[in-house]
Amino acid sequence: MQRKSFLKTLGAGTAGGAFLPLSFTKSSRSDHAPYLSPFHVKLGISTYSYWHFYPERTPIRHVIDEAARLGVNGIDILHRQMESEEPSYLRSLKRYALQLGIDLNCLSTHQDFVNPDPEERQKSINDTKRFIRLAHDLGISCIRISAGRWNTSASFAVLMENDGIEPPIEGYTEDDAYQWCIDAIGECLPVAEEYGVVLGLENHWGMTRTAEGVLRILNEFDSPWIGVLLDTGNFLERKYEQMEMLAPYTVFVQAKTYYGGGRFYTLDLDYTRIANILHDAGYQGYISIEFEGHEESATAVEKSIQMLRHTFSGYEV
Repeated sequence: MQRKSFLKTLGAGTAGGAFLPLSFTKSSRSDHAPYLSPFHVKLGISTYSYWHFYPERTPIRHVIDEAARLGVNGIDILHRQMESEEPSYLRSLKRYALQLGIDLNCLSTHQDFVNPDPEERQKSINDTKRFIRLAHDLGISCIRISAGRWNTSASFAVLMENDGIEPPIEGYTEDDAYQWCIDAIGECLPVAEEYGVVLGLENHWGMTRTAEGVLRILNEFDSPWIGVLLDTGNFLERKYEQMEMLAPYTVFVQAKTYYGGGRFYTLDLDYTRIANILHDAGYQGYISIEFEGHEESATAVEKSIQMLRHTFSGYEV
């Protein structure tokens, strides 16, 4: 379905495409029918919640155990946290998750298409194609992709001090960077369709630090195999306005929490408001917890689950 037609259909409150479920909106029920819950979403956990790029990686199997213990439906695997890409390792994860009744629901990957060197961009393209095949082998139907950034900041801390804004490489423009991203993703999309894996473009600094930047890339494609992976913690200003802009395109949600104070920064997020935004957009997919605070993960993730379970199921819209 063409994207423009898809959006018109979605705006009318009907099923919009292969990667979004049917909307459950006020117009789809009798005015006399009570809400048992505002809408149907599933909670999951990002494996990143137990490992924040510190030396000793937390095994994926441990996060599967935690998901089963805490009674959530799935886990979002951070690719860099995997022990291997060997088929035997992938099969072991699939089997273990099945035994415990846990869905493997997303593979969060890293790539950077913002590089003036075509060979370097091609490396990221090749990596992304490999990630798509890995997700397929794991039985995962969505991967998180990032567009990339200029990398002209001295460090991530400096980038945050500048609200995620950094200057282009000398001699190049933002238009150059967006075109690199569009061309690269366009090369990956046929592979995504072939393997049945949706590309979830995350609002993640660089070219996608704003909703406008995400949509500038997304609107170049008339394909149901690309959508938005909405990270609730990656907008430093106009948070809810920008979430509203992206919600109709969203295929997966990563929900940040910061118990014990954020490792990089802390945002005060109104999850009741976020739940309403997603409800109004007809979102019915996963809400995957990305705990990014200093408290021990074992307690903080459980607090996050309790908070989100109450927020997304415990009130009437």
